[in-house]
Amino acid sequence: MAELSDGLLVVTLLSYLAAMLLHAGEYAFGTRGRIANAAAAPAAAPARELVGAGAPVVAEPPHAYAAPAVDGPSDAAGGRSRAAWLGPAAVGATLLGVVAHLATVVTRGIAAERLPFGNMYEFVLSITALGGVIWLGTLFFQRQVRHLGLFVMLFEVLLVGVAGMILYTPVGPLVPALDSYWFGIHIGAVIASSSLFMVAGAASIMYLVRTGFDNGKRGFLYAFGGRLANAEAVERLSFRLHAFAFPIWTFGVTAGAIWAEVAWGRYWGWDPKEVWAFISWVVYAGYLHARATPSIKRSTAAWIAVIGFLTMMMNLFGVNIFFTGLHSYGGV
Repeated sequence: MAELSDGLLVVTLLSYLAAMLLHAGEYAFGTRGRIANAAAAPAAAPARELVGAGAPVVAEPPHAYAAPAVDGPSDAAGGRSRAAWLGPAAVGATLLGVVAHLATVVTRGIAAERLPFGNMYEFVLSITALGGVIWLGTLFFQRQVRHLGLFVMLFEVLLVGVAGMILYTPVGPLVPALDSYWFGIHIGAVIASSSLFMVAGAASIMYLVRTGFDNGKRGFLYAFGGRLANAEAVERLSFRLHAFAFPIWTFGVTAGAIWAEVAWGRYWGWDPKEVWAFISWVVYAGYLHARATPSIKRSTAAWIAVIGFLTMMMNLFGVNIFFTGLHSYGGV
């Protein structure tokens, strides 16, 4: 079962990589994309110049969802674009990757005869697997945010790749410090909330790119902003995911404090892991407060959400690698 889990991890990573490339291909070659429109713009420029005094000029709404300015190439029958399959194919590759990912985690747990949360390798695998499930569920209910998949798949490829190539740990029993019924409660809540924060963080980044494009920015990632979904829809999705994740994260931190009292005789000791968990909690609380305050710009709240996700990454990787404390049993 351990060998099967390792093999399925390769399938997972390749599927996510394929999904990421297909999403990128849809950005570049989809006929509704800004890149395709820019490629076709010279041929359309004269026609646009002929719009004169007698013809109404229709301005594109600032948050329109990928409205094409110029039609891209189509097949000989004039039907679907030759690149129209890229988006559905990306979703299909994502589905394959999530199924393989879940199978990787399950077979790992069967091989270890315990919950697969016992070290950094398993922890990252579990977070990203649940993150993939959350993304597919989001996509099922809000198809208009499909292009968020490029950001989500980028996170998945990076995190799963790091887990497989750097954090990999052979199957083994739990260390004594984790042998408690609080193991599943505390770590399960942290995994669930971290997965939600991952997808919500990707949505916040997408919102910032889209609004930057709408405000006239064209440098770096902003040039791709016109291909992204409606900014308001993505921002609402981000807020809802954060609002759902924050109580779960709060419960996970609280459960960890109770477990600490049982194991170490104190609820809180300012261990590096505890410090950064508290920092993440404060930042996300600040995001929710900023998002609920009418006088604070949505873009400001989105930047706070991105900072919150960075603190989560610091807690996951930086603390375990560069600091020593009572939580230094994750294995690297």
